Amino acid sequence: MTIAIRPAAPDDAEPLARLKLSTFRQTFLEDGFAIPYPPADLAIFEAEAYSADAVRAELADGERRSWVADRDGELLGYAQVGPCKLPHVEVAPGEGELYQLYVLREAQGLRLGAGLLAAALDYLAVARPGPVWLGVWSGNDKAQAVYAARGFEKVGDYRFKVGSWYDEEYIMRRR
Repeated sequence: MTIAIRPAAPDDAEPLARLKLSTFRQTFLEDGFAIPYPPADLAIFEAEAYSADAVRAELADGERRSWVADRDGELLGYAQVGPCKLPHVEVAPGEGELYQLYVLREAQGLRLGAGLLAAALDYLAVARPGPVWLGVWSGNDKAQAVYAARGFEKVGDYRFKVGSWYDEEYIMRRR
């Protein structure tokens, strides 16, 4: 069994869409934080964010980069970066953001998150030098601790839209 951290390719769109949906559900729904999203809002969000077409468009977007943790053709985790779009007054044009970093529950403990994060941060150091930003759910203490250990500090908050529902999020930055 070999696990490789590699750039996502156009052929990854469908399995990556399934992975994104699975990790979102594992993290935020019943088996995770159990956020009580209204079903209609959740359905809209999942269709817009995690369809194969949406992921295909992300992979084709020259401003974004994605990496996957691939175990012999099975995707176990992913990371995605791009230009910062967080609502913070200190965000400057050209600065980068870690959009997403998720690993399937059954693959946690294999250090895939660390590998994916390293790939994303290494890329941003070259492609978008300067501060790196990210948004993290306010109730996800574990993720906040991981980011803090890598030099990120909480610098603000905002509301992340899921249908008509809003999650309270923290904005973190690493200089």
